[in-house]
Amino acid sequence: MIPTQSTPAVLGRARELVAPALRSAIANLSPELRSVAEYHLGWVDAAGQPIGGDGGKGVRPALALLSAEAAGAPGWVGVPGGVAVELVHNFSLIHDDLIDNDKERRHRPTVWALFGVGRAVIVGDALVALAQQIVLEPFELAMAAGLVASPELAALLDGRRAARVVADATAAMIAGQALDMAFESVPYVDVERCLAMEAGKTGALFGCAASIGAVLAGAEAPVVSALDRYGMELGLAFQAVDDLLGIWGDPATTGKPTWSDLRARKKSLPVSAALAGGGGLADELAALLSEPELDEPAIARIAQLVEACGGRDLAEAEADRRLKGALGALGEVPLAERPCIELAELAHFVVERKY
Repeated sequence: MIPTQSTPAVLGRARELVAPALRSAIANLSPELRSVAEYHLGWVDAAGQPIGGDGGKGVRPALALLSAEAAGAPGWVGVPGGVAVELVHNFSLIHDDLIDNDKERRHRPTVWALFGVGRAVIVGDALVALAQQIVLEPFELAMAAGLVASPELAALLDGRRAARVVADATAAMIAGQALDMAFESVPYVDVERCLAMEAGKTGALFGCAASIGAVLAGAEAPVVSALDRYGMELGLAFQAVDDLLGIWGDPATTGKPTWSDLRARKKSLPVSAALAGGGGLADELAALLSEPELDEPAIARIAQLVEACGGRDLAEAEADRRLKGALGALGEVPLAERPCIELAELAHFVVERKY
């Protein structure tokens, strides 16, 4: 891997453009929903008092911004798409925390743990519905956020085409999540099926984020397709790193409990690869994962076995392989030079991150 010396500048640039638009979108929710969404996004504390949080890494909105620029459009064209993708992503996080019984995210109680299951479900639903509203009327959001003032520019934004892209990515993400849940109750999932699940769960929304700016800009199909492939490959690299962090990440950095994925019995990529290796250690791993109750020593042993069976090495290699695939996709069609460089920088950051 090529070392990334610092956080890519595009993350800050995208945050400056997307954050006001995201706040403008969230303001359209009813008060009962808005306060919970603002808490989840890190903007307010449990009492509703502002705390100035930034709501996460912001990789997906940055991809939307860069995809518009890569297609030759101004960055603001991608902002409504970035907001929509961020809303869908956060819908999935709120529901995932509930499904996985995770009580902490970003060093704070999760929505369901603090506000209850019912409110977590309904706020997640509200975010995914809002995403469709935003992308169907992208110019209204751009105007409300002060990104553009000329109504004549409305023709630049292909909202209907973008709405279909967001809907398809959301459906694929939900299908991937359903597979992820189903895998928890089976003893073995091969690596190929695991990667297919992760392509839906994570890759589809990354592909959407990396192409939706170009879609909004009215780019030709080959450009959109290449950016979507870049995003899909990057999403799989992102998920491989997430799988590694879900077992061996530092809780102080990740904001999630130690061995969180193992507690949920997820057949993540390292676990699937370890089980596929066969042999006595893999048999021991499978036996432990089938136990009805897992105490701390058992979970610690599972983590050791996954590494000893080669699961960690395979996931790291997969992240590198998918990084190469993402970078290769950028060379398939002519793209604006500077955004293309920034897309490559962002890809390296995704693979090398520790949180």
